[in-house]
Amino acid sequence: MSNETKYPLGDSPDDVETQNGTKLSEITLEKVVEGEIDGADLDIAPETLEEQARIADEAGRTQLAQNFRRAAELTLVPDDRILDIYNALRPSGAEKQKLHDIADELEDEYDATLNAAHVREAAEVYEERGLYDTNT
Repeated sequence: MSNETKYPLGDSPDDVETQNGTKLSEITLEKVVEGEIDGADLDIAPETLEEQARIADEAGRTQLAQNFRRAAELTLVPDDRILDIYNALRPSGAEKQKLHDIADELEDEYDATLNAAHVREAAEVYEERGLYDTNT
């Protein structure tokens, strides 16, 4: 995608690609029904999310831009691992060391530095609010 703003991105379907390189313009209901397009062809590309972040920044929506950037990082994390991380972040069952281990994993294995920082921040807030079980 170019640096000029093309919003909404769906209005330029030849410029938007999925994670495996399928152009948005190539995705049709007929191809899905015929089995030519499967779930992997629908995974959003991190570049698309980064472009959305850039557009949000230009519109002065910095928090939305940050959310898009975190989402872009998570495209490289397997879905089942994301679910595990989500469950580990539930305050009722959160464990301090486990959250720090998750942050290290996100940073070291997936280069997801924004998400690692987010998990570390959650760990600090949980501690400040006394949400950890004192036996963990």
